[in-house]
Amino acid sequence: MLLDGFNHVAILTGDTARFVAFYREVFEAEVYAEVEMGDEGRLTLLRVGDLAEINLFEVRGNDEHTRQTPMFARGRLDHLALQAASLDAFEEIRRRLIARGASDAFVTDFGPILSLFFRDPDGLEGEVCVANPDAVPGVVNPPGTPAARFVS
Repeated sequence: MLLDGFNHVAILTGDTARFVAFYREVFEAEVYAEVEMGDEGRLTLLRVGDLAEINLFEVRGNDEHTRQTPMFARGRLDHLALQAASLDAFEEIRRRLIARGASDAFVTDFGPILSLFFRDPDGLEGEVCVANPDAVPGVVNPPGTPAARFVS
């Protein structure tokens, strides 16, 4: 394969500080650069992994971040999927998202991966994925399949 994950996702926000605080507190993301774009606004580069980042744009007068519609009707960027570094990291991220009311706590067993959906402060749906230690080779499950290790 010629690729190793994603490089960045560009996201519009109306409140950079709130957005950054959420991703920092839940995912331990790091701001590594901020660029003023003159009267237009600013760009904040947020590292979310060794080779992945969110390019966060706060553009004055732009309210696109407020427009949310059902899944698969949100335009070209439907949701953001982040890769947890380990199962322990996934569990900690899940705990933090639940504590913030940003996730319903349901973990999907897709077979090779476990998945947890969340909403960030701007309403963008996100997903956290991790390799499934309980995966059965060759088995792929449909959306909505509960992960046994997270069912109480």
